[in-house]
Amino acid sequence: MIDPIDNLPTIRETLSKLDLRAKKSLGQNFLLDAAFTDKIAESAAPFEGTVIEIGPGPGGLTRSILLMGAHELIAIEKDRRAIVFLEELKKAASPRLQIKQADALKEPVWEFGFQPRQIIANLPYNIATPLLILWLKHANAFDKLTLMFQKEVAERIVAQPGESCFGRLSVLCDWLTTAKILFEVPADAFSPKPKVTSAVVQLMPRKSLLFDCRLNYLEKVTQIAFNQRRKMLRASFKKFGGTQMLTSLNIDPMIRPQDLSTESFCKLANHLGPQLG
Repeated sequence: MIDPIDNLPTIRETLSKLDLRAKKSLGQNFLLDAAFTDKIAESAAPFEGTVIEIGPGPGGLTRSILLMGAHELIAIEKDRRAIVFLEELKKAASPRLQIKQADALKEPVWEFGFQPRQIIANLPYNIATPLLILWLKHANAFDKLTLMFQKEVAERIVAQPGESCFGRLSVLCDWLTTAKILFEVPADAFSPKPKVTSAVVQLMPRKSLLFDCRLNYLEKVTQIAFNQRRKMLRASFKKFGGTQMLTSLNIDPMIRPQDLSTESFCKLANHLGPQLG
């Protein structure tokens, strides 16, 4: 039996007909290559609970998720122009697709639908990192997150201590999830064509944390450390006791933050957290 979605015009045809162009102010780059939207959906399957898609735009990835068997898909789109495209898709996919016109940064998506809940998204470049940090604060509400970022951001997410791109985001993601880059997506798969390569990252929230810590403490300690990433830890934490304090925690005061393990960051956060508020 042919799915009604297959009878819809292609995304490219619809874009051309309605003259919908990506807005730079919204960080939009529409993913039009069905080979890649299908690959993302396949990577996120199976869809046993609620799927949440952020920034679906004209609905290319949305179609792939639905065709891959999602039972409940909630699409959150800020750009009202794109709602026209999505309404046609909603009719074809009824009742599996819900559309919510909203700013994803203001939506408690961790409360939407039912478990096992997951997010799939080609994230707008300009809010990708703030969105991820927001969702990490509610990581246990999700079964997994399959997200596309600029390749540079993706590499920071999965970086390990000692790597040049290891930073604050790396620590937070490592503590709360297991993350890996699944594949890269070339610029010519998008419209308009971005100046950078993108990469799809899958984050699986940990069922139990590796190290005991409070997220707000870890956020503050990593911010202090990586705001001066070229400095040794003894300099970054000088006003908190510097060398003496770090040595008491068995942390080398002479190393730079990108060489410190997640475990040691948690140890430092637990020690300094009450002072930081």
